[in-house]
Amino acid sequence: MSPDYPFDDAATARAVISDEGTVTRWNAGAERLLGWTAADVVGRPAARLLVTAAGDSPLPAGTRRDGTVTLRHRDGRTVEVWVLAHRLRPREGEPGHWLVVTPLDPAGPRSPDDPLDAAALVQSPCALALYDERLRLHRMNDAMADLVGLPEERVRGLRLAEIGGNRESEDLERHLVQVLTTGRSLDVHTRLRVSGQSRPRVWLARMAPVTDDDGEVRGVCVTAHDFSDQYQARERLQLVNEASVRIGTTLDVSRTAQELAAVCVPVLADFVSVDLLDPEQYGGEAPGRLVPPVLLRRAAHHSVNPGTPGAVTMPGETQEYPVPSPQAAALLAGQAIVVSAPSGDLERWLSWDERRHEMFKQYGVHSTMAVPLQARGSTLGVAVFHRFRHPDPFTEDDALLAEEITARAAVCIDNARRYSRERETALALQRSLLPRSLPRSAAVSAASRYLPAARSGVGGDWFDVIPLSGLRVALVVGDVVGHGVQASATMGRLRTAVRTLADIDLPPDELLTHLDDLVLRLSEEAGGEGSPGEVGATCLYAVYDPVSRRCTLARAGHPPPVLLPPGGSAHRVHLPSGPPLGVGGLPFESTELEVAEGSVLAFYTDGLIESRERDVDAGHRMLCEALEADADSLDETCDHVLHTLLPPGGAADDVALLLARAKGLPASQVATWDIPADPSLVAPIRKQVVDQLAAWSLSDATFTAELVVSELVTNAIRYGAPPIRLRLIHDDTTLICEVSDTNHSAPHLRRAKTWDEGGRGLLLVAQLTQRWGSRHLTEGKTIWAELALLEEPEAGDAAE
Repeated sequence: MSPDYPFDDAATARAVISDEGTVTRWNAGAERLLGWTAADVVGRPAARLLVTAAGDSPLPAGTRRDGTVTLRHRDGRTVEVWVLAHRLRPREGEPGHWLVVTPLDPAGPRSPDDPLDAAALVQSPCALALYDERLRLHRMNDAMADLVGLPEERVRGLRLAEIGGNRESEDLERHLVQVLTTGRSLDVHTRLRVSGQSRPRVWLARMAPVTDDDGEVRGVCVTAHDFSDQYQARERLQLVNEASVRIGTTLDVSRTAQELAAVCVPVLADFVSVDLLDPEQYGGEAPGRLVPPVLLRRAAHHSVNPGTPGAVTMPGETQEYPVPSPQAAALLAGQAIVVSAPSGDLERWLSWDERRHEMFKQYGVHSTMAVPLQARGSTLGVAVFHRFRHPDPFTEDDALLAEEITARAAVCIDNARRYSRERETALALQRSLLPRSLPRSAAVSAASRYLPAARSGVGGDWFDVIPLSGLRVALVVGDVVGHGVQASATMGRLRTAVRTLADIDLPPDELLTHLDDLVLRLSEEAGGEGSPGEVGATCLYAVYDPVSRRCTLARAGHPPPVLLPPGGSAHRVHLPSGPPLGVGGLPFESTELEVAEGSVLAFYTDGLIESRERDVDAGHRMLCEALEADADSLDETCDHVLHTLLPPGGAADDVALLLARAKGLPASQVATWDIPADPSLVAPIRKQVVDQLAAWSLSDATFTAELVVSELVTNAIRYGAPPIRLRLIHDDTTLICEVSDTNHSAPHLRRAKTWDEGGRGLLLVAQLTQRWGSRHLTEGKTIWAELALLEEPEAGDAAE
């Protein structure tokens, strides 16, 4: 018998059998049932007590079994008894065993006047009521009478709706009718204020049909269970789950703070405000230690009252909070702080701000809770919860719940801040690497736009307009795979490489080949030893010549440009796509096309035409239609294109757009001479150049141009190979001298010694011109030099 059990242990026959089938314990009840003493059976096989076939195990399978077995009595007779067997979990280091029990009933059948049977209904702690076939109260116990607040004899015969006298009682009565008519049990949750309680509580009403011997429903039994604690726990768990879904849907700090405030109203509080520390006040980082007064910026608030009329501080405004304030108190303590009106602490908290004090009185705020927002070891701000419509003050459980929700929100806010900081850094880097303004050119007039992605952040899209020799211009657009600072940095390296390669006048296909090699090297650097990185890009490179009005293009996996000829329809330019940059080992092909003066070429990245709502072909059609719309300028056309193709919330990927309207250089501004390979003819050539400049009204440039032409032509005759050609080109600001020959060797500057008779020609050209250089052609090379023309004075300046 257990030492904690003070009653007769012989009322139950109990034995303990080991896993090996040996009896290890035998109580007085077992001796009373079978006559065997403990000395007779302990340590012996339990199978000897069973009337079973030889070899059968006396132990059941599983962890619990019950049934009737036949046992041997000591006097030789057999005894049939019902037994219950439990598999007991063994303690560490001990073998397992079974507990086998059966009840003994020495008192015989119960008396019909048993006082326990009579008290079973009345004195049960479970509130219970019994309604008859008419759903009139037939019986209820003392616990139910205490809930109702009326004795049974006073309300017997009344309906539930008549006893309760409220809407909730009517709803419960409708469920009683359902149980009575269907004969099926029903569980109903309801919120009721019972006798002796000032506020309603949540109750679980369990309704079951009462049947007679024939199975006919004769009434309904109702039990009431106070379910407030379980309901509140479930409500809290639901709030936590809802917070994990609703908070942090975007990487926007203000939106995340608003989601935190909204998810807590009205379940947890009637008014919630979220105030954040301003990182700019602490050098861009969260402070390690706060010193009062604390400067906070209101990020969001939410109230049960529409329009949030009780707010003193508006979103975006900053305010200093001294030590008595809940905001400063929670931030300095580093934990949640709860105060209520009855304790007097709320008055002390509000003493620092008279306006806020009056607002609290007006709305009847009786309980306040301040919880710091902390994430990754940093304090980000504080969330303050107020109750004025909710009757209960905040409890410790409320504080734990608020801390869990704010902890989740703080991580989301920190993620949003980190993302915003990185996005701003990447955007600043991107802006610094993109051209701030497009250069003026005699070849094209251009306009551009760059928009970062609305959600994924800044990417590696770029564009450029690069002036080339001979008044030509290079138009570039590219897209680096990925987003963020790394993509922007890679974009900067590629843009610099393109400008460098363009400066040596490589054809588009050769330029893309060199750029492909660079991306391969960047991938190797990004991946480290043994594994390549994931650097990749696409690019479209075009060179337009206003003299010939021809454009040479090549692309590396980039969308083709769109051409809008004057008075015509916009269409895609068909040219070989080429592999993306970084694949390596594959060739690129150039395409040359004639471009009429006034034509518009549209270069763009895939973020402009790709969308989840439409396919790429539909995007191309929309782009062509937008380009065809009448616009006063290319800038207006850019805005119209973006407005037409991009959704109101912004594109999913970053977008670069470059529009270029082709200009043509009249033949009257170009002069060409075929030069015989005879040094004695240089003087007549100079004379022809002087005459041509006079015809162009460029006499101011005659002296310099004559010297440059003389040096370049002389070098071509001396070191080049015929045929030799001289070409002069001019626009409003520049005069260009070009000398071509079929020798592929490039000229270079050298420092002539004092007594050297030659070697100073190119040095003289470099000093006299704005810039000079050479470009290689299929049939040789061209040496060129640019001279800046003096601008014509304004009429007012001339008068002076």
